[in-house]
Amino acid sequence: MRAVSVVPACLGRRDLPSPARVAGTLAVMSSLHPYARELADFLRARRSRLRPQDVGLEPGGRRKVTGLRREELALLAGLSTDYYQRMEQGREVRPSDDVLDAIAGALGLDDEERRHLFTLAHAARRPAPARAHREPERVPDSTRRLLRVMDTPALVLGRHLDLLDWNPLAEVLLGDPGDHPVDRLNMLLLMFDDTMTGDRGCPDWERQALDYIGMMRTAVATDPTHPRATAIVGELSIRSAEFRRLWARHDVRESVSGSKTFRVPGAGDIVLDWDTYPLPGSPGPVMVVYTAEPGSPDADRLRLLASLHASRSRRA
Repeated sequence: MRAVSVVPACLGRRDLPSPARVAGTLAVMSSLHPYARELADFLRARRSRLRPQDVGLEPGGRRKVTGLRREELALLAGLSTDYYQRMEQGREVRPSDDVLDAIAGALGLDDEERRHLFTLAHAARRPAPARAHREPERVPDSTRRLLRVMDTPALVLGRHLDLLDWNPLAEVLLGDPGDHPVDRLNMLLLMFDDTMTGDRGCPDWERQALDYIGMMRTAVATDPTHPRATAIVGELSIRSAEFRRLWARHDVRESVSGSKTFRVPGAGDIVLDWDTYPLPGSPGPVMVVYTAEPGSPDADRLRLLASLHASRSRRA
């Protein structure tokens, strides 16, 4: 009894933009400070979510924009329209923390979104980063030993959601990640791979995808020019309309926990809670641990899977 894929299944879509559109977008993006570009995109995405009535303004007549107009947001934040417009265009601005506080309040940002705003704005004040030397991610030997003795499914994800290691119980639930090329062992690439997920259903696929995308957004905020992030986001942006839609939301997740549904042939659906635990490094990999409520049917199913796996291992 083993799962057939390392990700929950759901139908994906392919909708390729024209090469000219992609080239034009990349040309504009490459001319901006990477953090200023991220800041501009984040501000536009958050502004588009607000309606005039959400902030006590009259909608007025026909509106050509989704959400608030720039001048309306600037008014709420106590800024000039020109100044705020330059921020949304990624132009040379260095907002003070007081200005950022005012913008966060006007946009109604939560704590994670507010920290994200400050991270991007502070980084945008500095000169554009030069080519950096980045050490490859590694899983400490002590963590690998811990994975092997844990009696619950667990795995290690890199900062860009690369699957770095996993224990036998995680393999029972997820399928064998070793069946895939190393450079494809990434939770986002796997979730949006139509060839592996197009023939199965998953009721909470979008929620899980948003969690992973939010984690990637947080990683990009600390290093927007990292080649691994650029490769993953670039590939999925060209290949998947669904990814483009969700990525454009600019959701952020710092430390994520939640629940996840696993569809295991012969055992049915198993719903487990999951939590992330940071490993050494700044930022570094995280361990993801899956657990079930003691005494619940899901705990019984998980225990059965563990017992069957142990029996097969002894016979092998």
